[in-house]
Amino acid sequence: MTTLPARPRLLSLIPPLTQLNTPYPATAYLTGFLRSRGFHATQADLALGTVLELLSPAGLDQLRAAAEALPRKQRSPTIKTFLNQFERYRVATGPALALLQGRDSSLAHRICTRAFLPEGPRFSALDHYVDDGSGDPLGWAFGALGIQDRARHLATLFLNDLADVIREAADPRFEFVRYAESLAQSQPSFEPLAQALAAPPTLVDTTLEKLAISTVDRENPDILLLSVPFPGAVYAAFRIAQAVKAKYPQIVIVLGGGWVNTELRELTEPRVFDYVDYVTLDDGEAPLLALIEHLAGQRPRLNLRRTFTRVDGAVRWFTSGEPDVPFEDVGTPTWDGLPLDRYLSLLDMLNPMHRLWSDGHWNKLTVAHGCYWKKCSFCDVSLDYISRFEAANASTLVDRIERIVDETGHSGFHFVDEAAPPKALRALAEELQRRNLAISWWGNVRFEKSFTPELCLQLADSGCIAISGGLEVASDRLLALMKKGVSVDQVARVTRAFTDAGILVHAYLMYGFPTQTVQDTVDALEYVRQLFAEGCIQSGFFHRFACTVHSPVGRNPAEYGITLKPLPFKGFAKNDVAFSDPTGVDHTSLGQALNKALYNYMHGICLDDDIRRWFDERVPKPRVKRDFIARALGAVNG
Repeated sequence: MTTLPARPRLLSLIPPLTQLNTPYPATAYLTGFLRSRGFHATQADLALGTVLELLSPAGLDQLRAAAEALPRKQRSPTIKTFLNQFERYRVATGPALALLQGRDSSLAHRICTRAFLPEGPRFSALDHYVDDGSGDPLGWAFGALGIQDRARHLATLFLNDLADVIREAADPRFEFVRYAESLAQSQPSFEPLAQALAAPPTLVDTTLEKLAISTVDRENPDILLLSVPFPGAVYAAFRIAQAVKAKYPQIVIVLGGGWVNTELRELTEPRVFDYVDYVTLDDGEAPLLALIEHLAGQRPRLNLRRTFTRVDGAVRWFTSGEPDVPFEDVGTPTWDGLPLDRYLSLLDMLNPMHRLWSDGHWNKLTVAHGCYWKKCSFCDVSLDYISRFEAANASTLVDRIERIVDETGHSGFHFVDEAAPPKALRALAEELQRRNLAISWWGNVRFEKSFTPELCLQLADSGCIAISGGLEVASDRLLALMKKGVSVDQVARVTRAFTDAGILVHAYLMYGFPTQTVQDTVDALEYVRQLFAEGCIQSGFFHRFACTVHSPVGRNPAEYGITLKPLPFKGFAKNDVAFSDPTGVDHTSLGQALNKALYNYMHGICLDDDIRRWFDERVPKPRVKRDFIARALGAVNG
């Protein structure tokens, strides 16, 4: 092993693909922490860089060549539109990107004429919008003066068309928010990933590899950190590692991040270490400090922290009993080195709350580490990112906020907690008000009774514009089984308190939980309809329940009436586990109805209709009274 200096140069990379409107925060956290400890630490976002390079004039020329190489019989309407109107695409893409980056707002008027951007199949979505009688399918959403937002929505559809072209002509695994996700999502064997990495590179691969090498050439790191938050960033992370290792074998490559923390806890596959040198679990601060000391010859390998590496051909796990870096001492995240003026504010969902995830720059910050509740049976409560709860005092948090605003020039914050504690948010609001600091912020909470109307008003006054939280399955029986600690009527009152304070509310919803029947699902949708109709929530998202090996359901399936199916683990990823539910419900079919209903509710459509209209199959009548939520609200308001 080559000994590194005690103060090595470190480079953190965001691999494709995460999100395009704002940097994923892991590298900002690590870079800020490492700099606070005196290290030379830099960062780069290869997710954004790859997309912008693919959509550059040179990238579009390469994409046209790939599309023209397709046999004519295999060319879809998307490909045909792209090739037939290529010169218009080449002219329009740069200006469309400039509009979405906020660099050229004057183009909005021209885009809104619908004559500037070539329109491929993605624009057919406009046919489904409700016409307000003016003949303008977007009039209900933007009116006469919403020129900028209307143009950004059209430009987003335009980029989605181009993403379809990339996927069909250059790389079938490509999407703007994920890349080759199926190669890593609960993949028990490394073999599919190894085969993909051994295959000839696609246009996306070569673009990424070129950017990775140029970034390494510029920063000259001793240690390269790859933070992988999602399955859709895993393949690209290994592609980066492969390219860097081939040219610079002396660079130490470390893999970590959210996906690693959940999926690779039982790693035994030695081939992983053909690409990376170390894999660390959970928060990276303490493992990195220990690794740096080890690489400088100041710490024995046995005393590494939560780290896998390969020794004599076999994967070994090393950890010591030293404590983690306290949340108070992790420092302030920094976005230095990330091109904040080049991120794309996409507007794909015409819902004021839902758009926040893809629209605008948000400084991402954590109010507290872990979850103060940590009881939900579907959650990974046994893992560090949930189980270890630590809060920082309000003064420390607002100090961080002020430094971030000064650095980025942006005053919008997304608090990315698992569930921000009400007491901490009250203290934060008081400190923001005491310093007379004007910011806008949103975050995730539990819809618990501590959020009184008075507290909601105080949070709004401190800058809170939106709140998301888990309603999960809107059923008191299932909420109790989940150990969620809330009831439907309580959620109604809390969400209405937020709404009355002028705060938008998004509900995370779930279907397919163990023992959930068709009747449960129908009743849950009726509750959700009423919550929208009564102005309690403005946005939501239904996701299918997934049983994980780290959750109470996965650890004690008998308590939830299910049996787990054998998990064919082969040394690589392990997280989701299939199960048998005696109810035998076809949740896939029900899920299509739930999402169809939710999409309409988010646009204010069909809120008074019988919810059975959304189901293709015959379903039972809801047992929920149509005025249940109104009565729950009246019990307080009356």
